[in-house]
Amino acid sequence: MRLLFTFSQFLEKAFLLKFLRFCIVGVSGTVIDFGLTWLCKEVFKIPKFIANAIGFVVAATNNYILNRIWTWGSTNDQVGVEYTKFFVVSLIGLGINTLILFIFNEKLKWNFYLSKVFATGVVMLWNFFANNFFTFAGV
Repeated sequence: MRLLFTFSQFLEKAFLLKFLRFCIVGVSGTVIDFGLTWLCKEVFKIPKFIANAIGFVVAATNNYILNRIWTWGSTNDQVGVEYTKFFVVSLIGLGINTLILFIFNEKLKWNFYLSKVFATGVVMLWNFFANNFFTFAGV
């Protein structure tokens, strides 16, 4: 597994294309995440952090499927192992997301959804690099 990464590698066309695809997939995940979070929190009156977790997990599953096929073009026949790796990265991302939400919404009194936008941006970077160098490292 490659742990070192240089800025020049980031600027390579293939890597930028992969990052762009990841971002496009991320938009679909963000729509699912925000939509499901809103539905659970506002309509079903589920507590906001549980609603956030539900939205995040469903979006992560969607993102795995789309990223496996389109972003990384993985043909790994150990789908369960690959999905588990992706999900572990996503769970760590959920922890980061929840911590940021807690700090910005509960402590700093930012609007919940504004806090969620900020958290989503931070977690997007974590997810891309962790998945690129861990989940899909051999692709």
